Amino acid sequence: MEIKIIGGELSKKEIDAYIMQIKEANPDKEFKSFEFTVDGEYVDVNYTYDMVPFERIRRITGYLVGTLDRFNNAKRAEVEDRVKHGLNSCSCSLEEIA
Repeated sequence: MEIKIIGGELSKKEIDAYIMQIKEANPDKEFKSFEFTVDGEYVDVNYTYDMVPFERIRRITGYLVGTLDRFNNAKRAEVEDRVKHGLNSCSCSLEEIA
């Protein structure tokens, strides 16, 4: 984690207190960096998060799933037999639509 202090000084205890308060307010975030800007008695804190991996969730045969690894053979067959629809399958021209 990167910590940057601009315009003044902060003790380790103050930095830890600010970071702890921000982490308690955002418990589901992984922090990448903190920037403290000191202006007299005031301190502005800017921080950035680490990217959280996104898992694709699909609705397949009535279930919300990320992967098919927990499906039995019958459910896997249902997935393979599904008719997939797309926007590129239209064979009409724009003039026919208008």
